[in-house]
Order: sequence, then structure tokens, then C-alpha cells
Amino acid sequence: MTLKEIANLAGVSVSTVSRVINNNNSKAASKEVQDTIWRIVRETNYTPNTAARSLKLNRDPDGLSAPVKTIGCIFARSNSTTDDPFFSKIARSIEQEVYRQGYIMKYSFSAYDINDAATYQVITNNRVNGIAVLGRFDKGLLEFIKKQYKHVVYVGLNKIDTEFDQIVSDGYQASMAAIQYLHKLGHSSIAYVGEKQKELRYQGYLDAMKDLKLPVLREHIIAAPMSPEGGYNGVKAFLQKQEEKTVTALFCANDSTAIGAMKAIKDCGFSVPQDFSIISIDDIDTAQYMSPMLTTIRIPMEELGKMAAKILIDRIENGKGIHATVELPFQIITRESCCKLSRIRRGIGT
Repeated sequence: MTLKEIANLAGVSVSTVSRVINNNNSKAASKEVQDTIWRIVRETNYTPNTAARSLKLNRDPDGLSAPVKTIGCIFARSNSTTDDPFFSKIARSIEQEVYRQGYIMKYSFSAYDINDAATYQVITNNRVNGIAVLGRFDKGLLEFIKKQYKHVVYVGLNKIDTEFDQIVSDGYQASMAAIQYLHKLGHSSIAYVGEKQKELRYQGYLDAMKDLKLPVLREHIIAAPMSPEGGYNGVKAFLQKQEEKTVTALFCANDSTAIGAMKAIKDCGFSVPQDFSIISIDDIDTAQYMSPMLTTIRIPMEELGKMAAKILIDRIENGKGIHATVELPFQIITRESCCKLSRIRRGIGT
């Protein structure tokens, strides 16, 4: 397989293929094109240099036998390996980094795939040198991971209590920063939209509200799946309750939830930020193209993926040591979806 053949299969130029697989640059091509190119790379085991091509043939450059080095990726919180824009971006960064170091991402699957007998057999019959786990997991998946894999790195916003290397950007602190930002704009009645169980972003909301001596009302907690549909349905039901009259701002646990929430607000006859300010966490690509553009906490997704790959490969190459937790910083990205309380037209029903 050559760059030209990959380009033909992907329907793009050779230079585009080269930029995607040789540069850690999310703007090298569209997400769809990058996904297509990396899928072809995985399916063909394409490798760009002499040493890697030798590995593909199970030969090292000196003619000695050498196994192909592979990793896998588990989307622990998603039912798809492509629908989650946050973890998909992290996975692409992992794949690019391990590829540059002579490894191949052999497969990726979601936690839900394990329940399918055929997929389960494929996974258990195709061993990898290490696995990257994206997002927190339940007890059942933890037992599966421990049984199947020797080298594991976890990536996410919630720190976990287990003996894995962890690459995180603290979702708890990011949530507190989001609430503090809204408070600085004058908001005191702030609703939460997202998941609650074992979710540090929810705990961050509660603790920040308490620290700022702001009221936390049960009816202002909108428990919803962290997806556009979850945000839309949760916020729409919330807005349709006539007794709610005070909320001026919403904190959504992630951007996908915020996107659904913004549509619900519009469909109910309100506007962002004139009626409600909205802030969330992630800074996925879509956030800057929303109307209004979404104010959010930027999580360094590409850096999380790159660091996870480096830590995992170091474990594979050099063996176990003290498990490390690497924390990468977040950043508030101010756009158009938040405004000062003095500019808010009204709360619900006022």
C-alpha cells in the first residue's frame, strides 16, 4: 500500500494523505476525511518508513523476526466509536501519535460492543500490546479490561480510583470555573444540565454554588443524558414548567448537551444569551460554529490523546512502574452564549 493508493481509496490528494498521517494537526483535513484516511491505514496496516514496513512484514530492518506492535482503544462512555466528538478527537490524536512511534491502532470499540458475542470474540482473539480507555467505566468493564490487557491508560475528565495510568483534565475544577465565570457576570440562579451519578462535573457545580453561597434548588437540576437529544429533551421539559421563574443561566456538563439545550431554548421561544446564558465543557469543533457561538471550557483533547499514547508506549516498552496521573490544564473560551445579568431580558416566565 502506498500513499497514492490510500489517496485513491479516500478520494483525496496524496498531499492531503501525507499531511494527515505525518502531522499532529487537526486542520490538515476535515474530520470526515481524516476518519476515512485513518480507517484505510488501519485496514491496510500501512506504515510510512522502512522500519515500520519491516514490522508490517514481521521482519525487523536486519531481517530478524519482530512482531507488529499494536494498541486498542475503548470508548467506555459511548455506544459508538464515531458519534462522540470529544472522545473521537482524543482517539484520533492517540492513533496519530502511536503511528508515528511505529505502532498501529488495531481496533477501537465501545463498551456496548462487548455485549455482542461476535464482537466480543473478535476483541478477545485479537491481542494488542496495550489499550487506551476513553471515559470512566463501570465495574463490569473494569473486570474485562483487567482480564484482557496488561498495559492500560485511562483518559477522561473524572479521576478514577484504580491502578491505571491516568491522563486527565479535571472536570470537577472545570465545572467550578464555569460557575465562577457565570457568577462574575452577575448570575446567581444557575441550573445544571447533565448526568449526576458518579459525575464530578455535577459535584463541581454543587460545590461551586455552595462556596459562592448561591441557592441550589432541586428543580434546577436537569438530569439528562450528556448528548444533544438529552440536552434538548431535558431543557425543553424544564422550560415548559410554568412555576420556574428565576433561572438566568445554564451550566451544561458538555458541549453536546449544550447544543441540544440551545435548540430547546429557541424552540420554546427564548433566546441565548438574551434570555439565558449558557456555558459548557469540552470546546468541540462545533462549538465555534453555533449561533450564537458557545462559551465553553476548552479541554486539550489533542494533548490528552498524545500524552496517553506516550505513556502507554512507555509502559509497553519499559514495563510497569509507579502508576502516574498526568493532569493537563483547561481554559475558559469566551464567545457569545453568555452575557452579564444586566443584559438578560428575563428569566422563565418573568
